Amino acid sequence: MPISSETLKRYALCILGLFFSAQGVAITKLGALGVSPISSVANVMSLRLPALSLGNWLIIWNCVLILGQILILRRKFQPIQLLQIPLSFLFGYFTDFGLWAFSWACPELYPLRLVNICCGTIMLGFGISFCVIANAVMNSGEAFVKAVSDTTHKDFGTLKICFDVSCVGIALVLSLLFFDFTIQGTREGTLIAALCTGMVIKFFTPRLRQPLERFIGCHRAQKEEISA
Repeated sequence: MPISSETLKRYALCILGLFFSAQGVAITKLGALGVSPISSVANVMSLRLPALSLGNWLIIWNCVLILGQILILRRKFQPIQLLQIPLSFLFGYFTDFGLWAFSWACPELYPLRLVNICCGTIMLGFGISFCVIANAVMNSGEAFVKAVSDTTHKDFGTLKICFDVSCVGIALVLSLLFFDFTIQGTREGTLIAALCTGMVIKFFTPRLRQPLERFIGCHRAQKEEISA
């Protein structure tokens, strides 16, 4: 069965969203005040074992989350969700590209490092908005939470908060173990990203939805044009 133009555009939009999100992670990383909760484990590992880049560790972490979905869902795991694997690789490569492209944006002054965190968080939320509107394949983190939610019949939003907190907790434990009981790679920037990314997504998504859905050519946009 041939793939429709709408489906191709959805995945193209998803990949573009991954690119923007990865640049956000890279910019935040260069601020050296921590990264988003879901990236915090990979960030600590990249500090402990720098032979692998942050992008490489993000690929590994995302694949661990995909494996977790398979173990939780078992026969209910849909093969289409395996597309998370190549998308995870893309996200890792995009992140390393961002670290190279924005390597000049590595400030020493604390206020400028906070600017990095804010800009990175905005870029991250902007990219996630693209993925939300594309509605193609969920990222591994949210898909993992959904797997737990579907299996335990618990609220997705509550579990997402628990998941983010757990990621930060794991990162803190790893940091204490690897760096002589000091905290590395998880700081106030992680808290800022955790608190503000959702607000950025809520800001961009309604403003981007109509033009992006018109680009996709989905039925909703067509209905809106007809009713207009």
